[in-house]
Amino acid sequence: MKKITIVGAGRVGESTAQILAKEELCRELVLLDIQDGVPQGVALDIQQSASLLRFDTKVHGATDAAAMAGSDLVIVTAGLPRKPGMSRSDVLDANLGVIDGIVDDVLTHAPDAMIMMVTNPVDVLTFRVWKRTGWPRQRVFGQSGALDTARMTAFIALETGYSAKDISGLVLGGHGDAMVPLARFTDIAGIPIEHFLDAEALERIAERTRQGGGEILALKKHSSAYDTPAAAIAAMVDAITHNRRRILPCVSILDGEYGLWNIAMGVPAVLDENGLSGIIELHLNTAERAEFEASATLVREDIERLP
Repeated sequence: MKKITIVGAGRVGESTAQILAKEELCRELVLLDIQDGVPQGVALDIQQSASLLRFDTKVHGATDAAAMAGSDLVIVTAGLPRKPGMSRSDVLDANLGVIDGIVDDVLTHAPDAMIMMVTNPVDVLTFRVWKRTGWPRQRVFGQSGALDTARMTAFIALETGYSAKDISGLVLGGHGDAMVPLARFTDIAGIPIEHFLDAEALERIAERTRQGGGEILALKKHSSAYDTPAAAIAAMVDAITHNRRRILPCVSILDGEYGLWNIAMGVPAVLDENGLSGIIELHLNTAERAEFEASATLVREDIERLP
């Protein structure tokens, strides 16, 4: 891609910009924020590392939404973060107006872009963006499944002592306490995870995955996670930029897949130069289906709160 804009120059936005610039996933990178001086300072700091990290990406900061003009992709990280004790749904009302304003800016200045949502509650806000833009669902998607899956595989590596490089996992559903880690689709070097861990250990890892963001928030107290979210965003951008057709769990608009319509949920999706170009529909067993539908119910409850 020639140009990517990140809206929100906070910790997630800054960490994402550092990775995208270092990996040269675009020629031009813009950081947008409402706080004058913040995006400019973040951008300049990253730009000064170019000779050390060996990249030629041009990084700019701005407060004027017009700076996103010509963007191929807009990544939205702006909004109110969670505080200890808050759920992702708790920030919906505060972030809804912020996201609506950003979407209007995109429609005005970058009408041909794709939008990747990161702001929580990401499932509900991805749905909101899709509805507000009226765009095809290929151009509007959210980041959470890749993050949740990374947390799950990290916990498996810690539990087993095996290399994280050899672990593949999968987390579906809403990005909340009812997300669905799928042990049946998890392996270490192709060997089913049940060969290494018993049911009790797998359930312990699944629950820690569901609480992964909250655990970090409780430890740090004044900041939520940002390094792994940024890495997950970068993995999705890499798949799009290089037309890799990678299968990654993403927040996707469902149109009959998994028996659901008019909802945004985390499912395995194909990412390529066109954005989210396909959805992989898995055959879930009875227990997995029940968990997935329970997660969908919670997401739909929040969607029904939208004005």
